[in-house]
Amino acid sequence: MTHDAAASPPTVASPEHPAGNEVTLRFLAAPTDKGHSGSVDAGTVLEWVDKAAFAAAVGWSKTYCVTAYVGNIHFADPVNVGDMVEVTGTIVYTGRTSMHIRTVVSSGDPKGGTPTMRSQCLVIFVAVGENGRPVEVPRWVPRTDAEREAEANAVARITVRDEIVASMKRQEYTDAGTAERVVLRFLAAPTDVNWGGKVHGGTVMKWIDEAAYLCASRYSGRDTVAVFSGGVRFYRPLLIGDVVEVEARLVYTGTKGMHIAVHVRSGSPKGHELHLTTYCLTVMVARDETGAAVPVPRWAPVSDEDKRLWEHARELLEIRGRAPGGRLPNHLLRS
Repeated sequence: MTHDAAASPPTVASPEHPAGNEVTLRFLAAPTDKGHSGSVDAGTVLEWVDKAAFAAAVGWSKTYCVTAYVGNIHFADPVNVGDMVEVTGTIVYTGRTSMHIRTVVSSGDPKGGTPTMRSQCLVIFVAVGENGRPVEVPRWVPRTDAEREAEANAVARITVRDEIVASMKRQEYTDAGTAERVVLRFLAAPTDVNWGGKVHGGTVMKWIDEAAYLCASRYSGRDTVAVFSGGVRFYRPLLIGDVVEVEARLVYTGTKGMHIAVHVRSGSPKGHELHLTTYCLTVMVARDETGAAVPVPRWAPVSDEDKRLWEHARELLEIRGRAPGGRLPNHLLRS
């Protein structure tokens, strides 16, 4: 689904709006949130991000909304079990049917002190009506210099995002690839349901993180953790009871970063065809016993497909470098 697909007649159209363009969720990171890394995994953080952005989108549009895209998210510092967590979703730009939401995750000691920002990203939601088609949303009008700057940054990312999506669509992944690859298969469970009766976008991103972790750990022979995830594009809804296939494949290595392309496909268990649901690229790093990032073995492309996907990963890095604050640290890029 594109972020401004053709819509039914508008259900809301007034440019005037209340000030309620922001939602903050607050809660304690529970023991059940602890992941393989010893702290809260990136997949769980992405699940929180999606929920906060969803709340902001629904509050603004007054209708059901679906995740369309999650932009570059850097996992700079971990969230620990027992932390007081704040996840704030702020609408910074609206298209005709879309809401661009800056989402910030912060955490800290629940006994007091200022929470520390752990990660932030831009999430795009599309408002839909009862017939499942996109509907227009009230326009967000920035009023302060900070709001105007946030809107300008969101607008500047539109062209970059379109280039990333176009580059991803041009790629083909077949058995001709020789890189490390893992495939997870399972049924979407009733516990994965969202408020619209479909699988929550945050749950899909959690599956992506799990598959990327397994692929990177098998390749490096070490514990790994996500430091970046980008270009998370949702193409179609995933239904409860669907067969789900999550495929993760290594496409590029930097000095420390392993770039993992992840595809999520789904379909009816009564059929044989699976359709692309979600695609993204995640960067994982290997860690030693102290938790410090360490160099990984250099992956050398072998087949023509390997070489094409290696170049694709480099192209994505160059495209992201043109976005505001989009470039990754050099030690993740250098081959």
